[in-house]
Amino acid sequence: MSQSDLSDRQLLRYSRQLLLEDFGFAGQQALLRARVLIVGLGGLGCPAAMYLASSGVGCLVLADPDRVDLSNLQRQVAHTEADIGTSKVHSVRATLLALNRDVEVEALVSRLDDAQLADIVRGVDLVVDACDNFATRFALNRACVRHRVPLVHAAAVRFEAQLSVFDSRRPESPCYRCLYRDDRELDDSCASNGVIAPLVGMIGAAQALEAIKVLSGVGEPLVGRLLMLDGRLMQWHSLALPRRRDCPVCGA
Repeated sequence: MSQSDLSDRQLLRYSRQLLLEDFGFAGQQALLRARVLIVGLGGLGCPAAMYLASSGVGCLVLADPDRVDLSNLQRQVAHTEADIGTSKVHSVRATLLALNRDVEVEALVSRLDDAQLADIVRGVDLVVDACDNFATRFALNRACVRHRVPLVHAAAVRFEAQLSVFDSRRPESPCYRCLYRDDRELDDSCASNGVIAPLVGMIGAAQALEAIKVLSGVGEPLVGRLLMLDGRLMQWHSLALPRRRDCPVCGA
């Protein structure tokens, strides 16, 4: 991609990214052409969506069945008090279009089942897992492995968070099912356990960064690694996460 392929307005908007040697015009073109699904428009999904939109991702597909509640506003920064009672996807869509009028935003006000996820996932370049329940995460993972679509996963609860990238296009990459072997009686939702507000902002922004790295081919994403944060001590830990050959989803 050359400078002439961008409008004067785009050259100015994305100028700080274009200055990066390993990103430049090719990286920006990759973002502008990308289509990304974000599942969950809460504490993680809000900052992830805002940074992806402001960075120039061409199309964002937003999926969340819930409406904005007063208790959401402590951490879900794309919503305002005026949005209480409206669907989260439409609230976030308005925020994103105000940030970047060039981005295309599709809103899905529904809880997606396996069939719907499979249909949507095969039509995107990357999926951001910003949901808050294991059932949806396992379903997302199955769809991403089946259609070989990279999945940027994160979770945050209390003062702890985790982040990883599962990319089934790479033979060495694990999937989400390699990390959690049993989906029974698991509950890590903020509603049940609580969460400190800035934590989800930090991790949601990190999800956006990992997504940009995968889409642009810049840097080395967190494939085969699990990044964990202890917010109380502000300590990061990186753990190797190998692919399980006996994994029921991605194993041989």
